[in-house]
Amino acid sequence: MARGWESKSVQEQIESARAREGHGKVTLTKEELELERKRDGFLLQRTRVLSQLQTCADERYKKTLESGLAYLESQLAELGWTATPTQS
Repeated sequence: MARGWESKSVQEQIESARAREGHGKVTLTKEELELERKRDGFLLQRTRVLSQLQTCADERYKKTLESGLAYLESQLAELGWTATPTQS
């Protein structure tokens, strides 16, 4: 139930941002919504991994986290995401 609430909140935030930009309400297809949910999930995981990398002291675990980060970024790239300097 919490996951559904979170997804709805994300969609509302996107629509709110678009309305502030003057685009009005945009209706997304099921496929577009699913892609946004996948991207958002990968971005949340990426944020968690980056946070863990900053505090990690064990080199073996750090390599595992870096491998996971590379995987997440490859999945995001397939969804059309590109890293900006502030996202690194």
